[in-house]
Amino acid sequence: MLRSIAFFSGILGVLLFTGSAIIGGAVYENYSHISQFISESYATGTEYGNALRFYGYLPSGICFFVFAILAPKYLPNSKLLKIAFWAFALFYGLGTIIVSFFPCDFGCNREFIDPSLSQIIHNLTGALTYMFVPVSIVIIGIKSMSWKMASSYPYLTLGCGILAFVGMFGLTTDPNANYIGIFQRLTEGSILLWIVTTAFQLKKKDSLSTK
Repeated sequence: MLRSIAFFSGILGVLLFTGSAIIGGAVYENYSHISQFISESYATGTEYGNALRFYGYLPSGICFFVFAILAPKYLPNSKLLKIAFWAFALFYGLGTIIVSFFPCDFGCNREFIDPSLSQIIHNLTGALTYMFVPVSIVIIGIKSMSWKMASSYPYLTLGCGILAFVGMFGLTTDPNANYIGIFQRLTEGSILLWIVTTAFQLKKKDSLSTK
C-alpha cells in the first residue's frame, strides 16, 4: 500500500508541478520560458498567482515530501541513502510548499531592491533547494550502484544530478541573463525526471536487494 502511495505521490507531484509551470506561462502575458523564472508566473500581484500556488505548486510539494519520506522503505537499507532522501524531502518537498506560501515580488525583483519578507524567504528557500537537492541526487546515484536490480538507474540518477548542478551554476552566474529561464528549467527538469525514474524503480518488488 505504502509502496503505491510513494509511486503515485512522485508521479502526481511531477504532473502538478509541470502542469502548473506550463499553465502559468500560458496565462501570463508575453511570458518567456527562456528568460523568466518559473516563480514569476505566480508572483505577488499576478492574476492567477494564488490559483497556481495553492492548486498546483502546494499540492505538488506535499506529494514530493510524501514520496521522498516513503521511498527509502522500498530501497536497500542505508543510513546515507535515507539521509539523502530526507534531505530531498526537506529541501525540495517542503521547499516547494514554503515558496507556495511565500511568492516572490512581482517580476521576482532580480535586483533585490527593497524586497518584501516574502521575497526574502522565497529566495532563501530557493537557494537552499538548489544547493542541496543536486547533492542528494548524486549521493543516491552513487549508493544505487550496489543494487542488484538497479539496471540503468544509477547512471540516470547521476546524470540527473550532474545536469541539476550545471543548471544551478548557470542560475548563480548571472540572475539577470536573458537565458536564465533555460538554466532553471534544466535544473527543475533534471530533478523531476529523477523523481519519475525513482518512482518506477520503487515498483520493482525486488528493489531491496543488493549485490
